[in-house]
Amino acid sequence: MWRNLPLGNLAEITSGGTPSRDVAEYWGGDIPWVTPTDITACRTNYLFDTADQITKRGLLNSSAKVLPVGTILFTSRATVGISKIAGVPVCTNQGFKCLSPLHNVDGKFLFYQVQRLKGAFERYAAGSTFLEINKKDTARVLIPHPVDPNAQQKIAAILTSIDTAIEKTEALIEKYQQIKAGLMHDLFTRGVLPNGQLRPPREQAPELYQQTAIGWIPKEWELVPLGKIASFQRGHDIVGAQFREGAYPVISSSGVIGFHSEATTKSPNVVVGRKGTIGKVHFLEQDFWAHDTSLFVTNFNNNFEKFVFHLCVHLDLARFGTRSGSPSLNRNDIHPILVARPTRKEQITIAKLVDKAELHICSNRNQLIKLKYQKLGLMQDLLTGKVPVKVDDPAADSVNA
Repeated sequence: MWRNLPLGNLAEITSGGTPSRDVAEYWGGDIPWVTPTDITACRTNYLFDTADQITKRGLLNSSAKVLPVGTILFTSRATVGISKIAGVPVCTNQGFKCLSPLHNVDGKFLFYQVQRLKGAFERYAAGSTFLEINKKDTARVLIPHPVDPNAQQKIAAILTSIDTAIEKTEALIEKYQQIKAGLMHDLFTRGVLPNGQLRPPREQAPELYQQTAIGWIPKEWELVPLGKIASFQRGHDIVGAQFREGAYPVISSSGVIGFHSEATTKSPNVVVGRKGTIGKVHFLEQDFWAHDTSLFVTNFNNNFEKFVFHLCVHLDLARFGTRSGSPSLNRNDIHPILVARPTRKEQITIAKLVDKAELHICSNRNQLIKLKYQKLGLMQDLLTGKVPVKVDDPAADSVNA
C-alpha cells in the first residue's frame, strides 16, 4: 500500500548557518562545513569531503547544527533541489534544508524521491536575487511512498545498484581519459617504431633523438610550421534562415548547427573553432558546409588527415586565440606554430593508437548514457508504485529488475 504525505511528516528539516568569517578561530577545525559548491563538486551520492571546516567554537557561534551520517543534504538556494547523503557528520551553510528521516522512513528511499521530485520543490522556490525555497514550503511537498519500510529499502537497493554501476562507469571513463592524455603526450613527443611500439625515452636511447627549438624529437621527424602540415581557411557566412533542406551538415565552432543542400568542403577534413568555442577541433568524414565561425583545412600537404586532427587537439589551439574583446582564433596565429612532423606512415600508426584509446572512452560513454536512461525509467516506475517490487526477491536488487 502506498500513501502521499508531506515531506515534513517523513523527515525532520534542519536549516544551516555560517560562523563569522571575521573570526579566525571559528575556522580550520575538524567539523566539515558544507556549501552548495561542495555538493555540485561531489561525484557520488555520498559527501565525505568539504572545502572548509569549522571549530566547535565556530559551531556554537552560528545557527548550524552537526547533522548525523545519512542526513540528506538538500540545497534550498539558487539551484534548488540538488541532494547528497552525508557520509560523515557535517554542518551546512544557509543554502540547505537538510532532511533527517523519521521512524519507518528509509533514508535512501527518501533521497531518491527527493531527486525525482526536484521540479516540485523548484515550483515553490521564489526570490528576486536568487531562488530559494523556505522551510514551510519544503515541508509541504508530497512524497509518495510504500507504507512498508521493507518495500522502501528494496526500491532503494535497486536504485543504489544502478547508481553504483553509473559511478564505476564514470570512474572508467576518467581512467581511460588519463591513459589517453598520457599516450598522446608520448606519441607526439616520442612517436612509434616500425614495430608499433613507443620509442624508448631519450634518457634510455639518446641516439634516437635530435634537439630542436621545441625540444627533443625523434631523428626521423621534421620541425615545421603547422601551416605546412595543414593550411587553414576561414569558413563561409550563412545564417539559419538561409539553410535549405539537405544532407550536408553546417559545422560551426561548436559543431553541427543544422543541415544544408550545399557543401563548401570535401571530407575527410578538420575544423577548428574560430569564434565562440575557439580551439575546439572536429573531424568530418562527410562533405559539409564550413561555417564562418570555424577554420577548415584547404590542404593537408600529404599528411594523414586523422593525424592532423589529433595533433590539433594535442596542441590545445585555444591558447593561441585573442583574449581582448570578442575572443577569436586567426589562422595567421596558428600557421606559424612549430610542430614535429613524423613520416606519413608513422602518422597513420599514431592516429590509429589514439583512435583505439578513444574507442574505450566512447564505449563507456555510451554505456553511461544507457545506464542513466535506465535509472530514469526505474525511478519513474519504482518511486511511483507503477511497478511493484517483491520484498523477498533478492534478484530485484539488480539493475535489471
